[in-house]
Amino acid sequence: MNIVVFGAGGRAGRQVVAEARRRGHRVTAVVRDPERHSDLADARLVAGDVTDASGVARVAAGHDAALSAAVDLSVPPYDFFTASARALAEGLARAEVRRLVVVGIASVLPGTSGVPLMDEPGFPGEYRPFSQGHAAGLDELRACDLDWAYVAPAGDFDHDGARTGRYRIADHGDPASRITYADFALALLDEIEAPRHHQTVVAVREQSAAMPS
Repeated sequence: MNIVVFGAGGRAGRQVVAEARRRGHRVTAVVRDPERHSDLADARLVAGDVTDASGVARVAAGHDAALSAAVDLSVPPYDFFTASARALAEGLARAEVRRLVVVGIASVLPGTSGVPLMDEPGFPGEYRPFSQGHAAGLDELRACDLDWAYVAPAGDFDHDGARTGRYRIADHGDPASRITYADFALALLDEIEAPRHHQTVVAVREQSAAMPS
């Protein structure tokens, strides 16, 4: 497949590029400043702005699917995630790219109580603006016609863990869950290669060797 990855220079984006290349796909890696990411040599590296619909359409043309792991911490979260969701929806539609997978965060997922984790008692207040920005971007996706999937870790990332080659789909968020970026990338690429979830939110968590698939 031809896959375009927005935000390819981040921790999740890099693992997506690596996993896609491991599977033999052709990858266009979109970053703000290609000179800072010359190590992404196994992909076609291009400059792009995920909040610009015309730019999205231009770099996405000719691709089979898109993935966005983009974030810009210099911009208020609400502004960035709503603008990027709108630009992706419009730009990918123009480019006739129907499938979009977006990297999300756990705090928008419902916990065991059914309430989003960010609304449960004890959720750190300093993380609320970022979570609310993600939630607003998700609302924008829900209003578009693309075949999208918003894929989030059930809890957080295991930043130093090694690739196990396993994961499982969870039915709710779990703050105690930890999954490596490499294993999370497996779920993202599976949703691109053989989509199972359509216009919905997907929680992904680690799978121990003893757990069934």
